[in-house]
Amino acid sequence: MPPKAIYRARHGETEWALALKHTGRTDIALTTKGEHEARNLGKRLKGITFDRVLTSPLQRARKTAELAGFASVLEVEPDLQEWDYGHFEGMLSVEIHKTHPKWHVFHDGCPGGESVADITARIDGLLKRIAKMEGNVLLFAHGHVLRVLAARFLGFDLSLGQSLYLGTASVSILGYEHPPHDPVIRLWNDRLHHEG
Repeated sequence: MPPKAIYRARHGETEWALALKHTGRTDIALTTKGEHEARNLGKRLKGITFDRVLTSPLQRARKTAELAGFASVLEVEPDLQEWDYGHFEGMLSVEIHKTHPKWHVFHDGCPGGESVADITARIDGLLKRIAKMEGNVLLFAHGHVLRVLAARFLGFDLSLGQSLYLGTASVSILGYEHPPHDPVIRLWNDRLHHEG
């Protein structure tokens, strides 16, 4: 039996996220606002029972999980790390487009980093492991990898991820209409917990 629901939380704000820089494997801390967002995220998730709580090893995701109140139950999952942007790490899309005008991460991957095939294989492997977990599962990770995970969970090519925007410290839920069949998005990019 697959998980009842897969809750997915994007990490709180960082300086690079605020500046719209591609932040892959660079281990950047949360801003003060990002820490506040993480605490609000904890309030949003309070009262929900999770059988497993997994986090990317990168500090922005791990710290978000800890500040949200899950420090004692966290399991580090390396496959939840953000897309490896390779030569494009730390760059803005507008900078990348000066030399690669038609580049799009969800179609082209990253030179010197992960290709589309690489991240598809990584996330497909992770989803196979998650499918064996029972109860509710909570994942703390990053914008692009969570968008890829949603696309692949739904059975689509990862290019669908380009249309699935995620704000910082947002909550999304994946599940099934007829468990264990018919994967669906139950909730997407919920940030109401930051609005007072």
